[in-house]
Amino acid sequence: MERVQEHAVTSEAKSLAGRPDQTEPALELLVHGVGGTTPEKMLGDPRTVRITGDDTAAVFRRAADVDAESRPADQRTGPIREAYVWCNLTSGNGTRALWLLLLPFMVVNLAHWMRPTARDRKRTVRFYGLLVRLAGLTLTVLLVAAACEVALDLAAWQCAGTRACAERHTWLGFLSPTMSHDSWWSRPGRRLALAALVPTALTVLLWYLSRRTWSEYESQQPMNRRPEPDDETGHSSLGRPGFWYGRRLVARLRAAHTAAGLLTVAAAVTVSAARFDRGPDGSDPLARIGALLETALAGLAFVVVYVVCRRGRSENRLDQALDRRLVRRLPLGALLLLALSLLYAGWSRPGWQSSGRLPGDTAFGGIALVQGLLVIVLAVVAHFLHRTHPDPRSAMRGLGGPAVAMLACALGGVMSGGVSQRVSDWLDGTGMSIAGPPVLLTWQASVIPTLLVVVLVLCAGIGHRTWRLRRGELAAVARDYPGERRDRARTARIASTRAMAELTDRGPLLVAVISTATLLLGAGALVGAFTTDRTPERAGEDGHAFVHGAAQTSQGLGSWLIGLGFILFVTWGRRAYKDASARRTIGILWDVGTFWPRAAHPFAPPCYAERAVPDLTWRMATWTRATGGRLVISGHSQGSVLAAAAAWQLKPAQRKRVALLTYGSPLERLYGRWFPAHFGPAALTRLHREVDCWRNLYRLTDPIGGPVRVSGDCGPEVDHEPPLKDPLEYGRTARHPLPAPILGHSDYQADPVFAEERERLLARLRPEVPPQGSSGRSSA
Repeated sequence: MERVQEHAVTSEAKSLAGRPDQTEPALELLVHGVGGTTPEKMLGDPRTVRITGDDTAAVFRRAADVDAESRPADQRTGPIREAYVWCNLTSGNGTRALWLLLLPFMVVNLAHWMRPTARDRKRTVRFYGLLVRLAGLTLTVLLVAAACEVALDLAAWQCAGTRACAERHTWLGFLSPTMSHDSWWSRPGRRLALAALVPTALTVLLWYLSRRTWSEYESQQPMNRRPEPDDETGHSSLGRPGFWYGRRLVARLRAAHTAAGLLTVAAAVTVSAARFDRGPDGSDPLARIGALLETALAGLAFVVVYVVCRRGRSENRLDQALDRRLVRRLPLGALLLLALSLLYAGWSRPGWQSSGRLPGDTAFGGIALVQGLLVIVLAVVAHFLHRTHPDPRSAMRGLGGPAVAMLACALGGVMSGGVSQRVSDWLDGTGMSIAGPPVLLTWQASVIPTLLVVVLVLCAGIGHRTWRLRRGELAAVARDYPGERRDRARTARIASTRAMAELTDRGPLLVAVISTATLLLGAGALVGAFTTDRTPERAGEDGHAFVHGAAQTSQGLGSWLIGLGFILFVTWGRRAYKDASARRTIGILWDVGTFWPRAAHPFAPPCYAERAVPDLTWRMATWTRATGGRLVISGHSQGSVLAAAAAWQLKPAQRKRVALLTYGSPLERLYGRWFPAHFGPAALTRLHREVDCWRNLYRLTDPIGGPVRVSGDCGPEVDHEPPLKDPLEYGRTARHPLPAPILGHSDYQADPVFAEERERLLARLRPEVPPQGSSGRSSA
């Protein structure tokens, strides 16, 4: 009952394929959507059996259907039903809630896949990918730099070097010169060397998580086949053999990002010590050693950037090579330089005392400047690509990728600034004993209230538009249910649900405004920090009283907000670690955000589709090869995206034996608009032409699913028109004596139209029985 060998099912299917006098079986392969479900609910039977797969992802059948292929005389009233359950790939155990801390990495990885559609612009497309990979590298450096700011600057340098602060935090007593009576560890360089273990441990943890998930996800090999010619209009790269196999690239990026994190720690330690050695009280031999170390750090940093820029994705073939020497030697070289830097910083330096801040303003300012320039150049490239092949449905006219990259940088800034501000407030109880975080982080926090005002104004405008749309839907509801006795409350609920569902289409506007405001306010914060070298409150002291008061309010409110945001971030992750329902919510976010392979950042949460798409492809290919039977892959929500991706991975002859039934599908509404190069109109039209048939069901009350908007030039119309009614009945009827619920995005199978469309797809498929013995020679 718990497990049935797949070999038995396949053998029975092959046996049936050799008997042309028998009726070919029909298979319906169900794929659930975000959040997951159980096979019992999908199949409508409490007794289910796993026929292939493992505890992470598997295919299930009803217990009564395990050997259905060998019993064609049963005259089934419907197809054999199988359920592919993949929810544990994203919504599994509690440790996956910790992936919430990797959110900026996931967001910048999404920007890689949001490029506009382009033809004959391979160099420009590669340049677009290079810019996103560099933006991802800056996020790694920013995260490690924030850890250095907390451990090295605020704790070891400022607090341990200040008597009042060290007395409040006795755990720092052995690092304090006054409390430990100038012990061996109280020397500034040795304090920095010891504190450097914290960001080093963070970097090693990121490397470990990436390597572990790499061995579980990227190592799942898809079907190997020849690539199809991609010079035709509408070819999607999702059909290339190596698209879902990014093993080599992720390994290279992991080595480069790990080395970048270690070099950031080494630079923080080395630059601080070298600055003193070059001063009047410094030592010439140590100054020369420091210069050599800085040169070595710069040289290895150049190698890291070169590795990130050198190679992108290999999609036209299964690239099974691994750059083992590079993957091993680059992080080890950075680790060796870090060890030398710690030894150099820990050398005795009489007269070196900690005061003020470490040179963090320059570091954070340089990162912010590079990120802003990368986003601007990325926007120029994306605009150029969009102009070569305009897509009116594309989000933000092709600028979705740069906008999302800007949001990723902003998230990284909020996280780094939030943790620095909270730790500073925790260490500095009176607010007078230590200098606090870098001035730039304070400026960045101070612009958050202004950004919130912009967001609130925008939300108010969207809310007003939704209210107006609701008024229009009131009349539309009356037309959709003619002859019904009017119920104002019922009509209002249906109209409100429809209007709220339309908010999804306002997403591009919201992202555009937030990203633009973030870029402008971030540039203003950068200019203010470097021109004044003081916090906004101090910089406004010489101005008008109103200006000073506004600066003081913005700084205090921004510091509180950025700290609160970080605390909420951490507590949400902690709650998700303990609470299964909250963890499920986190899993839903990951279901949407981690569909794409890790092409820009190796520390992003892993791509579940690199396991799910090969699973579905293998199952469909082995079924059509062994039985020659009919197959309908039925996908709900995110499951429809997986179904389409798996269909693209099939051979053309196998693709013609498959029909698609999608419902509540975000294929065009979300993926087609935000990822036009892969799910644009041309790609979806070609998919419609290459599968046997495709039908799509949607509701006006669904905030996620929508029409696919593919014409019927190459077959029947894809979208079922009109949209499915929701609710099924307006009032009480003999069939529905109780009020029918408003289903929105769920339970599409409850509508009779679902069964009708499935039967039409099965009837349309023409069975072609392979000759006896041919199945053993065909290749998947």
